[in-house]
Amino acid sequence: MDRVPPVTAPSTDASDGAVLERLSTLDRYLPVWILMAMGAGLGLGSAVDGLGDALDALAIGTVSLPIGLGLLLMMYPVLAKVRYGEIARDRSPQTRRMLGASLVLNWVIGPALMFALAWLLLPDEPEFRTGLIIVGLARCIAMVLIWSDLSCADREATALLVAINSVFQIVAYSVLGWFYLTALPDLLGLDSQGFAVGLWEVARTVLIFLGVPLVAGALTRGIGVRRLGEQAYEARVLARISPLALHGLLFTIVMLFALQGDAITREPLDVARIALPLLVYFAVMFAAGIAVGRRLQLGYPRTASLAFTAAGNNFELAIAVSIGVFGATSGQALAGVVGPLIEVPVLVGLVSVALWLRRRWSTPLPTGTTA
Repeated sequence: MDRVPPVTAPSTDASDGAVLERLSTLDRYLPVWILMAMGAGLGLGSAVDGLGDALDALAIGTVSLPIGLGLLLMMYPVLAKVRYGEIARDRSPQTRRMLGASLVLNWVIGPALMFALAWLLLPDEPEFRTGLIIVGLARCIAMVLIWSDLSCADREATALLVAINSVFQIVAYSVLGWFYLTALPDLLGLDSQGFAVGLWEVARTVLIFLGVPLVAGALTRGIGVRRLGEQAYEARVLARISPLALHGLLFTIVMLFALQGDAITREPLDVARIALPLLVYFAVMFAAGIAVGRRLQLGYPRTASLAFTAAGNNFELAIAVSIGVFGATSGQALAGVVGPLIEVPVLVGLVSVALWLRRRWSTPLPTGTTA
């Protein structure tokens, strides 16, 4: 994916055509491969007796090792592309506006929106409702790097937003969980199921799924640039490791469906009910990110970073918390599993929407009109 650099200037339709021509077959047909990965996961889970139990056994606490491996493979190449020196030097007013907008979208609007959707659309399903709220509280620190790269967003801005979200996740997740699952329902006279998650449970997930690939990516880039120079590093090293990101994504999807495919196929109506508020959530958060970025005049690359960071969720944390607190067979755990199964194809579609917006962004508007 390194062959598609972040956009730093307005593009034309012709240049977008050139970008598409330079995409690898894996990149260009990503939705097809994702559908095939979903089918492969379902097929494996159905064809191999006890596969789900065997994969479940490969875990440290509530952290699935197969899914963890896929996530690490997925994130490492993207984090090896980030120019960390540019992040450290960036003190611009635009960056401060972007950070402020991201914090509001991720930690105020996102959880509140999911709380509202869960209660409006699942008033009679307390377990699914709680699971969805847990998903809404877990802000994205993993797959957003893939969506950002595919949509030609600002790679450095995305890495900065992911880092900020990680810090807030460790500090705020348990407090917000108590607020949205205990305090606010009690205040509004609604049913409450309670919530208790330790700081270490959240910190461990963040450290594993962001800390390990972040350190590996930063070391790879630092050593590679120092020994080879910037251009040779990007041409030789990144060209070799970049395909690992999408391979990791597809492997993760296969594992998710192999682990949880039985629950998905056994209760299709429950899955559909859980999917509806998720679809609304992803669309609203993405649109809000685009609207805010446009309003703040961040430009397309940073607006796309803002939108995808707001729309995505840390499904590994949400699943781990749901299983740890409510059990692996609970409705909360099912809602957590459905989250990424809906999120992945929806955000792949939103990548296409973002690239369409990228073309429109650069199209001169008629005289007398405004964006």
